[in-house]
Amino acid sequence: MHSVLQRGNSILAYALSVLAFLTFCCFISTVFLNYTTNTDIKTVKVLVKNVPDYSASREKNDLGFLTFDLKTDLTHLFNWNVKQLFLYLTAEYTTPSNELNQVVLWDKIILRGENAVLDFKNMNTKYYFWDDGNGLKSNKNITLTLSWNIIPNAGLLPNVFATGSHSFKFPVEYTTSRM
Repeated sequence: MHSVLQRGNSILAYALSVLAFLTFCCFISTVFLNYTTNTDIKTVKVLVKNVPDYSASREKNDLGFLTFDLKTDLTHLFNWNVKQLFLYLTAEYTTPSNELNQVVLWDKIILRGENAVLDFKNMNTKYYFWDDGNGLKSNKNITLTLSWNIIPNAGLLPNVFATGSHSFKFPVEYTTSRM
């Protein structure tokens, strides 16, 4: 005859096996869904300054300032397996010293149940747009892209890029006035 501990262990092991199987079935039900959406990004104001970077050295580096408009609807991304979305806006560009530069300029967390329709006008960047040299002045191909991570209840953590991006150029002269 089995003891109470052995019977409890068997029941607990069976229950955990069933829960693991159900969690896997829940994961499979949403892993193949399409999480892309269209987005509309526009830059409103673009400036570049040449200022000293006191955090690393006293050399002067380019610091970009921009305001942007962002419009997208992310409500269809939420299903029973999505807890939250982590959105971030990146700028990608090339310089003579680096073939690919990526800078995160803005981010936002949207929880399930919150308004997922974004219609922002004249937004400032949340983070500084530093270049590690003088690669922003007169740079003609800076691309803004909205991306997001889907934080699920069970399963993978996908990184999704929105369809639609915006390219712009920085001015050929440094701005000397205060913003």
